[in-house]
Amino acid sequence: MLNQFSRTEIIYGESALEKLARSRVAVFGLGGVGGYALEALARAGVGALDLIDNDTISLTNLNRQILALHSTVGEYKTEAASRRVKDINPACKLSLYNTFYLPETAGEFDFSEYDYIIDAVDTVTAKLTLIENAKKAGVPVISSMGTGNKTDASSFKVADIYETSACPLARIMRKELKKRGVDSLKVVYSKQEPVRDEASAEIIEAELASSGTTRRDIPGSVSFVPATAGLLMAGEVINDIIYK
Repeated sequence: MLNQFSRTEIIYGESALEKLARSRVAVFGLGGVGGYALEALARAGVGALDLIDNDTISLTNLNRQILALHSTVGEYKTEAASRRVKDINPACKLSLYNTFYLPETAGEFDFSEYDYIIDAVDTVTAKLTLIENAKKAGVPVISSMGTGNKTDASSFKVADIYETSACPLARIMRKELKKRGVDSLKVVYSKQEPVRDEASAEIIEAELASSGTTRRDIPGSVSFVPATAGLLMAGEVINDIIYK
């Protein structure tokens, strides 16, 4: 009998779909990378998804984030994501957390309940805390490295963090993870050198002023780059759940 996952079943078989339906995956960060990863997980039939992000959708998200529409500007990303996932797969069980994952909020999460964790957050502190706690709990985790200021989607690769090169964020993460005794981490990263238009300073200054952020810089981004990283991450999660 045909259903919404019939085309997926042709590839993986019925038992694999049942395994996905029994799985629970946490997606930390629902921006350009995490939003597309979530989309692919929902369409593949993952049965339970935890959505973690404290951000709201802004006008400047429209160029690259699948959750960002003119109709969703101002909404919490978790709420827009929940509505979208339910429209894709009404049977999916959702848990929403309007919070940023940081050392002070880590106690809100029981990692032992997850089959896999996607790290699509964008601060080093949050990434390190998330990865350390996932490793302690023995839960597989895949982490996104930098996607900002990139234009070559074909340059993204899946690798262990200690096999990466060129990516500035990966370089920092390698150093910090080594200090913490983390000897391996699956990541998606790009070897492309950063790209930026010389006339962009005015745009960056305006966005920093309007956002109220303490950041000193705003990376550029384009529609197809974070999407590629997010889909690669989801593919790794889906295949690992099915085959491992």
